[in-house]
Amino acid sequence: MRHLITPMDLSVEETMNILDLAERISIGPQLYKHVADGRQLATLFYEPSTRTRLSFESAMLSLGGQTLGFSSAAQSSASKGETVADTVRVVSCYADIIAMRHPKEGAPLQASIYSRIPIINAGDGGHAHPTQTLIDMMTIRQRKGRLNNLTIGFCGDLKFGRTVHSLVSSLTRFSDNKFYFISPEELRIPDYLRDDVLNPSNSTYEEVSSLEDTLPKLDVLYMTRVQKERFFNEEEYLRLKDVYILNEEKLKLADKDMPVLHPLPRVDEISLDVDDDPRAAYFDQVQNGKYIRMALIMALLGITDPVTGRTVLDTHSL
Repeated sequence: MRHLITPMDLSVEETMNILDLAERISIGPQLYKHVADGRQLATLFYEPSTRTRLSFESAMLSLGGQTLGFSSAAQSSASKGETVADTVRVVSCYADIIAMRHPKEGAPLQASIYSRIPIINAGDGGHAHPTQTLIDMMTIRQRKGRLNNLTIGFCGDLKFGRTVHSLVSSLTRFSDNKFYFISPEELRIPDYLRDDVLNPSNSTYEEVSSLEDTLPKLDVLYMTRVQKERFFNEEEYLRLKDVYILNEEKLKLADKDMPVLHPLPRVDEISLDVDDDPRAAYFDQVQNGKYIRMALIMALLGITDPVTGRTVLDTHSL
């Protein structure tokens, strides 16, 4: 049995296999309408979500399966004091696979220890968001045709942004990528990302503060919102939330084929006038989210791809 807790749980080859499966699903979704008939997905969401929870549910329904679960801790027995371990033990009796979001870092990993069914980490605190990482990689590959030899800028909340941490970790495994981290001093990347990911992989990176100066250098721009829910001090949040705002005027500084990604939701860090620019890729990411999660459900359940006649993961590997 396999779980997906961090992007590193997948080898580069497995990652590419899942991206390829998601592409095949996007081209011919009707071919996959019944591959998960009789299977059930449980969505255990201990903090709010729109895109992630609904796309997981849409993915399972599009495969022919069913869904059950809760959308906040208040709607579960966690409000009565039940532990994650006990919740997972119970849900393992009802479903075939679990998608779990939790505000506490490490909660999905802990759950995987007690679960009898595969667990997909749908985001844990500021730690990891592996399904979003796969979505981002799929979108970048669609727009740029490759995942190597890219200069990628990450802008905004780089301290708490789990999507940034996960994507950087994955992209360091592809050759000749360079990273620009654009943020105020207070929201710079955490030490562990430098010490455990970037430096050991000999990655080229710079930490800068100017979006305008960096835009002309980029192949890809990844914007993030400043996350109010991660701050203990509202004054600090209000001071930092509008530091970077991307608009059509600033986009004139960038290459004509530089995609703009954002994990959403956005607040005001991307102006509405950017939405009509062909470089805006964030709604493509939303659509790809469904295909990636369909591919992951199939992969972790060991469901055969009707197009190739094969599974994409060895579900017995650790």
